[in-house]
Amino acid sequence: MYGVGKKGTEHNIQFASENEWIADIGSFHSEKPSKLFIEAIEPSLILQIKKQDLLFLYVNLPKFDRNFRVIIEDKFIELQNHVLQNISFTAEEKYVAFLEKYPKLAMRLPNTQIASYLGITPEFLSKIRKDLSKK
Repeated sequence: MYGVGKKGTEHNIQFASENEWIADIGSFHSEKPSKLFIEAIEPSLILQIKKQDLLFLYVNLPKFDRNFRVIIEDKFIELQNHVLQNISFTAEEKYVAFLEKYPKLAMRLPNTQIASYLGITPEFLSKIRKDLSKK
């Protein structure tokens, strides 16, 4: 999931790997157009549900309500951690945390997307990778 800045720069804010999902909850909740984009970079199963249908499931299937809440809470925690890392970690620490969070995606994503997520340039990401490989 990413947003686009005023200069047209993409800012990746979240990834979803196998058996995970991703959604713009703000847009879904407010029922207003999203300011974010979600792009599948590999073959994916895309599911959509109308808000009224989701609310029906919440009311009529309590286990669904609980499972959905846990998923949302986990994603919220993930986003909080990402914000904290962006303001308090070095670029190398952010990259190491990315590798821990997304070990399967690290080798499949383009440097540009990883760098965008980390808030650094692709060139600096290459330098970090090179430095880490020497350690």
